[in-house]
Amino acid sequence: MKEKQASGRDASPSSSRYSPKRLVLIALAALSGLAAIGVLVIVFALAMAYPNLPALDTITDYRPKMPLRIFTADNVLIGEFGEERRTLVHFKDIPDVMKKAVLSIEDDRFYEHSGVDYLGIMRAAFKNATGGARQGASTITQQVARNFFLSSEQTFKRKAYEALLAWKIEKNLSKDQILELYMNQIYLGQRAYGFQSAAQIYFGKDLRDISVAEAAMLAGLPKAPSAYNPVVNPTRAKTRQQYILQRMHALGYISDAQFNLAKVEPLKIKTDSTAFGVHAEYVAEMARLLVYEQFKEDTYTRGLNVFTTITKADQDAAYLAVRRGVMEYERRHPYRGPESYIEIPRAKPEADEAIEAELAEHPDSDNIVAAIVLAASPTQVSATIASGETITMSGSGLSFAKSWLSEKAAPNRRLRRGAVIRVMQDDESKWIITQMPEVESAFVAASTDDGAIRALVGGFDFNRNKFNHVTQAWRQPGSSFKPFIYSASLERGLSPATVINDAPISFDAGQTGGQAWEPKNYDNKYEGPMTMRRGLAQSKNMVSIRILNKIGARYGQEFATRFGFDPDRNPAYLTLALGAGSTTPLQLAGAYAVFANGGYRISPYIISKVTDSAGKVLSEARPDRAGVEANRVIDGRNAFLVDSMLRDVVRQGTATKALSLKRTDLAGKTGTTNDSIDAWFAGYNPKLVGIAWIGYDQPKNLGNRETGGGLALPIWIGYMGKALKGEEIVEREVPPGLTLYNGEYYYAENPPGTGVQSLDVGAPPAPAEQKARDAVRNELF
Repeated sequence: MKEKQASGRDASPSSSRYSPKRLVLIALAALSGLAAIGVLVIVFALAMAYPNLPALDTITDYRPKMPLRIFTADNVLIGEFGEERRTLVHFKDIPDVMKKAVLSIEDDRFYEHSGVDYLGIMRAAFKNATGGARQGASTITQQVARNFFLSSEQTFKRKAYEALLAWKIEKNLSKDQILELYMNQIYLGQRAYGFQSAAQIYFGKDLRDISVAEAAMLAGLPKAPSAYNPVVNPTRAKTRQQYILQRMHALGYISDAQFNLAKVEPLKIKTDSTAFGVHAEYVAEMARLLVYEQFKEDTYTRGLNVFTTITKADQDAAYLAVRRGVMEYERRHPYRGPESYIEIPRAKPEADEAIEAELAEHPDSDNIVAAIVLAASPTQVSATIASGETITMSGSGLSFAKSWLSEKAAPNRRLRRGAVIRVMQDDESKWIITQMPEVESAFVAASTDDGAIRALVGGFDFNRNKFNHVTQAWRQPGSSFKPFIYSASLERGLSPATVINDAPISFDAGQTGGQAWEPKNYDNKYEGPMTMRRGLAQSKNMVSIRILNKIGARYGQEFATRFGFDPDRNPAYLTLALGAGSTTPLQLAGAYAVFANGGYRISPYIISKVTDSAGKVLSEARPDRAGVEANRVIDGRNAFLVDSMLRDVVRQGTATKALSLKRTDLAGKTGTTNDSIDAWFAGYNPKLVGIAWIGYDQPKNLGNRETGGGLALPIWIGYMGKALKGEEIVEREVPPGLTLYNGEYYYAENPPGTGVQSLDVGAPPAPAEQKARDAVRNELF
């Protein structure tokens, strides 16, 4: 028994060594050891990895891709080119409300942690584990590390590197510097990087001017720029904005009054995020191309600022004048009918979807809005536009399309339910039916002193037709070319008092060496002998042809090159007298400036200077100027006499409509080409020249009664009325070397009674003179 008992006692110590309590302690010790080893391994790995982290040069010497920006002369942004739309803003210039809005939603403990927010991690882990809304715990510093150096993949390795980089960034930069980097670098949708750019794109204002409500809307974008984009998803963006406002209020960043006001503040979101404050798209594109020629691919990344010569006021005036002139032309011509038709489903959701999809295919053109007809009768039309608004038109609002509402109109052309039409508001804000024009137009204005372009409109709508008619459209100038023939004649002994026969003239095939030519006056009316001055004022074709026939077409062609015209585009034929060559509005502006400034050739230019992002001037214009004798191309007396004749065009000729401006210093010339294909007005005062053109891209008749005086001149008047408002009237000084006799000026070396006193008036020309003329004709045709 004793032995058994002893044996039993020997067994108990052995079994007690492996009691449950002891096993638990052993397990805990083993786990602790493993954890310690794991920590040591991680620390060792991090210690080894830390020195291999990327250098922070990218953020300590922050040089982001900066877009090319185009400005007016008075610093209004008109264009931005580059993949990233960004405007750097320093920390001190970021409004406090914007900082607080960002901190409230992205990292409210930013100024308390050292790059990684452990409390935030635990809080997010708890929320995620308990089934709450899934939360992240990345700090602003970690987001900076990720945006500059890392991908967005969710791996342990990437998260570890992110934490290490965050620590490194915090050791090298201050909190304010980190927040400044974040607020300039973060992507916020619509190609906007940084909050300054986003404020401009979404609200059309500077960051310093935003409200609490707007700041909260912008602060909601970093998490998901597409999902919370107020342009694309206004409802979702509004929900997030309200949540951020609550966070700002709960954190004490805004007061009760601010919170209550911001909650209900209506926000005006710019639905067209590419729009700028000025319609100067053609100018911006011209500037972009010119800068690219010099800077190549750096153009779009180094933050170049291009300052053009246009001003906002001048550009606005030119744009409105062109639009108004074209639409007035449209109203004088028949309605062409709806742009297309759709079948509108009866169910509202499907109908709304179909209408929205179709309107997207017909973008608005400024105030000319696409609409889909919902119901139509001869007395009333209701339609819906892209904003969702239903508009109603009746009475005068239907007059333009009245015949298309008739029951007699062809069913496939009738204005009916589902028709896609264009509407606009008249001066009384009433909706009226209109149509998109097919005709095109252009206008350019420049300083006569140095050629600085003050306004340029290259077409009716840049988004529909990017072809720049000011610089690229080579068109016949018609009668607007005549002053250059008259100018040439003054150097060949003619004077404004020279009497010339306004009578029909013809050239047979034997004379021309080709086909017979029988030119006519525009109105088929002939007044017989008249002075050269009156011939220009009344734009008599017969007078111009006789002048060129007298001086020789070759001489007329060569003389015109002084004004900048290309000889190859203006062949030495007698048809040159009627402007049968070709020019552009820009070239014509430079040419007319010579008459305005007293005889000096200037070259119109659009860029005054280019600077880098720091404001350092990289290039600057050095234009030719009037008054510099090296730039003189015609005698000052010649310029004075032609100017005096062009003033008569306004006072008593084909441009008397310009008298509505009530100025005595205006001069110019109308131009209408053969078959009314091109309509021009080229005019100026001594300081400012302006050229207006209207025509079809595929040349065709504008209408039998359409002329430069009726089409282009009103555009010119519309611009000049605003551009010259408040400007003093400039009277020309009479240059030396002119003699005044009987109310007319003559060159001193060709006083009255000398030089060429008449052409084709009275007795027929002497045989020798006729032979010389025939030789000229045979050479020219």
